[in-house]
Amino acid sequence: MTEEKKAIEMIIDFSEDDKPMTAYDRLKAARATTRPTSQAYIERIFTERIELHGDRQFGDDPAIIGGIGYLGERPVTFIGIEKGCDIEDRMIRNFGCPQPEGYRKVLRLMRQAEKFGRPIICFIDTLGAYCGADAEERGQGEAIARNLLEMMGLSVPIISVIIGEGGSGGALALACANRVYMLENAVYSVITPEGCATILWRDASKVADAAECLRITADDMILFNVAERVIPEDFDNFDEMCRLLANQLDADLTELCKLSPKRIEEDRYERFRRLGIIEEKTESYRVVINAKLPRIRINKEKLKQILHLRKKGLFRGAKRRKAGQY
Repeated sequence: MTEEKKAIEMIIDFSEDDKPMTAYDRLKAARATTRPTSQAYIERIFTERIELHGDRQFGDDPAIIGGIGYLGERPVTFIGIEKGCDIEDRMIRNFGCPQPEGYRKVLRLMRQAEKFGRPIICFIDTLGAYCGADAEERGQGEAIARNLLEMMGLSVPIISVIIGEGGSGGALALACANRVYMLENAVYSVITPEGCATILWRDASKVADAAECLRITADDMILFNVAERVIPEDFDNFDEMCRLLANQLDADLTELCKLSPKRIEEDRYERFRRLGIIEEKTESYRVVINAKLPRIRINKEKLKQILHLRKKGLFRGAKRRKAGQY
């Protein structure tokens, strides 16, 4: 009877392991403390690395690591959100939640990459941007928004790899890219499932339901054209996994670098303009919205003027201005 019971338990265990992972399972896998961090990927993929520090305005943010190195024989700029490997390291790096100076450091390195014609590769793993009062006082929202604006106009290729969590605007500030990769158990979401459950059901324990509703998995992102590639995970053979990832990065950069700087910028812009194309189905007919969307043109000089005046406290959007004054 004991042998029979053991055999049944083995069958049950096998069937449980064989079940497909839910969105909540993948969320837990993405948050696992045993997952390699950005530092691990950078060390294995790039050679002759030089790490750069500081935003030239306030200070350095340990949650953001970045610098220059070689991908094969190609010079590149690498940037990563680093969570840390142990509790002391995680506390120093604010558990991978960047502050405004971190995002400004990212922008400084990206501008430098554009100046010297280097492609940019970003590694993303964050719950979201740090939301403390001190970060807000130093302009957290503005720092993220500025990254989104300027990344869209960079003339060098950008590839972003989501290696764990891709949380909200804190992740998007490094993901306005020409190509986005996701590891198979990575997640990408506008809000944490816990936050979503609290808002919708006022019950954070419904995090599994929220994760399912948010459609946060890599497969979902491929379906919605938010990501271009899913990278298989093989942490038992991590060096080989990184070698294959490096080969894929090099192949896509070779393709992108054939484009003119203007076309690289347009490719990135068009990629984001395609997001959100919807298909509506009814009982009698189907409507597909698939028209070519108009390009939104931004007058960068006027935008800089507005930002400069706003910084000095001389511009208030609520006040009426004469048409064409700004």
